[in-house]
Amino acid sequence: MPTQIFEPAVAQTILAAQAAAHARQTKSVMVGGQPRTVRVPFPSPGDWRDQWIYFLMVDRFNNPGAAPQGAWNQRFNRRQGGTFQGVQAQLGYLERLGARAIWLSPVLKNSRPDWEFNYHGYGQQDFLNVDERFASDGTRATAERELGELVDEAHARGIHVVLDIVLNHSARVFDYVRPAGIVPEFSDAGVMNGGLGSEPAVQWLNGFGFPRIDWQNSLPPPAQLGVDDAVWPSDLQNHAFFRRRGSKLSDKPDERGFARGDFGDMRQLVVEYDATVAGQEALRERYGISPVLGILIRAHHYLIAKYDLDGFRIDTVKYVDPAAIETFGNSMREFALSIGKRNFFTFGEVYDDEKTIARFIGRNGRKSGADGGYGIDAALDFPLFFTLPRVAKGVDDVAAIRRVFHDRKLEEAELLSSHGEAGRFFVSFLDNHDQHERIQHPLTPLNQVTLAMTLLFTLQGIPALYYGTEQGLRGTVDGAGNADLDANESTREALWGKPNAFDTSAVEFTRVQALSALRDAEPPLRYGRLYFREVSGNGTDFGHSSGVGGIVAFSRILVDREIVVVANTGTQQFSGAVLVDRDIHATPTQMRVAFSNQNHAATAFTRKIASARFFDDNRVSTGPAAALDVVLAAREVQVLVPA
Repeated sequence: MPTQIFEPAVAQTILAAQAAAHARQTKSVMVGGQPRTVRVPFPSPGDWRDQWIYFLMVDRFNNPGAAPQGAWNQRFNRRQGGTFQGVQAQLGYLERLGARAIWLSPVLKNSRPDWEFNYHGYGQQDFLNVDERFASDGTRATAERELGELVDEAHARGIHVVLDIVLNHSARVFDYVRPAGIVPEFSDAGVMNGGLGSEPAVQWLNGFGFPRIDWQNSLPPPAQLGVDDAVWPSDLQNHAFFRRRGSKLSDKPDERGFARGDFGDMRQLVVEYDATVAGQEALRERYGISPVLGILIRAHHYLIAKYDLDGFRIDTVKYVDPAAIETFGNSMREFALSIGKRNFFTFGEVYDDEKTIARFIGRNGRKSGADGGYGIDAALDFPLFFTLPRVAKGVDDVAAIRRVFHDRKLEEAELLSSHGEAGRFFVSFLDNHDQHERIQHPLTPLNQVTLAMTLLFTLQGIPALYYGTEQGLRGTVDGAGNADLDANESTREALWGKPNAFDTSAVEFTRVQALSALRDAEPPLRYGRLYFREVSGNGTDFGHSSGVGGIVAFSRILVDREIVVVANTGTQQFSGAVLVDRDIHATPTQMRVAFSNQNHAATAFTRKIASARFFDDNRVSTGPAAALDVVLAAREVQVLVPA
């Protein structure tokens, strides 16, 4: 049980992973009673666009040994009891669904006083050790073993494992000391957010959540310090390594590019801490010029080595200095290369617009010239999330989706040789654990949900499906079974409490399964360039659809293969035509419906038009074109491929 980053156990684990990679070691893993041989460490995918990711909250996914502690589909802001064994027990289900990666919510030890309420895992108190709550018997040793077994079997099934991590903050490991006494949790900005040197004193907490009167600020830690006290590894037990400014004033990054302040009552780390100033010689000698960042980097090298992880999703990225995120991403990439993982994946939560996201991810880095690093690989696609579900539900203008990708092209114009590469830099999604409403709201027709799923799997990006979407989870209900529209926990149901929770014949399951297979079979859906297409109601006059209930039409093109996706978000049938690439279809091409969310099978030929009219920004032009005639029912989406 390592308690500091320089303990022999940490170094031994890291060296063992490097040695195993050098020796090209393998291990035998039992899957369904049969042995399978896997490489150790497990190789990375060649391209993460070949994967799609299933995001699950460990506490809310499955426990084969016990029912959920509360009603599975009602508000419950405490622990339900999901376990590592519960996840492992359903790996066959996820393999059958088509998932090629799973993203686990944080699994490191959380603060003991908050265990019941920090079921989500984002209140970390120990950055080196696994939380025993996820073990079948509640012990840390078992938790470590069972997490390792889960990862091994996932790898044996061809499923990569991404772990959710937190760099921005720890749990509430201290309280602030004010003239009137100790004030836990939040603070007023006037007192807590003054200039440097105005930080209030802090008193570290014991394992019961109470301040230790024997440990304040720079006082040395007590001789008898328990694993539940303060923060671990012990390297972080320095009050100067924390912001100590109270709760954040704003979600918007400041002039340095990040948001400062505690995340609620979780204490913000000074990840960019600079030890180059006078008086910091001891810190520099032990940790280098960036001690907090150095500690976090070493801790996460250890986690990769110990559990053979394939990627990190990084929480609350925009609250961390972009330069520190760049260094962290580069270091994870380099360490992974040292153990044979050539494409370790890092993606961050930047809950913001396109320009803010661009500060953090690899396509831009810091734009700092020859000395600039690459940064993390990708970001969660919040710009698309803000748009896609509402368009699919017939609430927003269909042109909003086209604008997302238009803005993205402008951002990347001087950065990529082909805009087909843009999909590498975004993990797209329809809903997640931080939203109060699922894509499948109790009042949402199923066809709207499957339409949204289809666009998720066919637009650029690496799709991430939130657990339970494939089983029709709809958010929480009240005690009478009605939709609880004000619920704060609406997207965190205990899936295994649902009757027949892992039903492989469920409509949503079979739709995801089919979309996954189609994406696997068609490289353009993974790597292709993206072109939004003009549509026509009369077959000769074409323009981009707009308005609520309009048509979303686009092509994915790779070399000379074009896949056409057409979605009717309206409540009436659409009969018309969609433009296609004139050169690819110089000779008429037969196209077939490879997927329809309403099971409509059809074929059609593309056709040449000698003189079509094009309407764009109130301008009219004419010229030759090629088009595909389509008929779509209300709320139908079709994916057409060359026959």
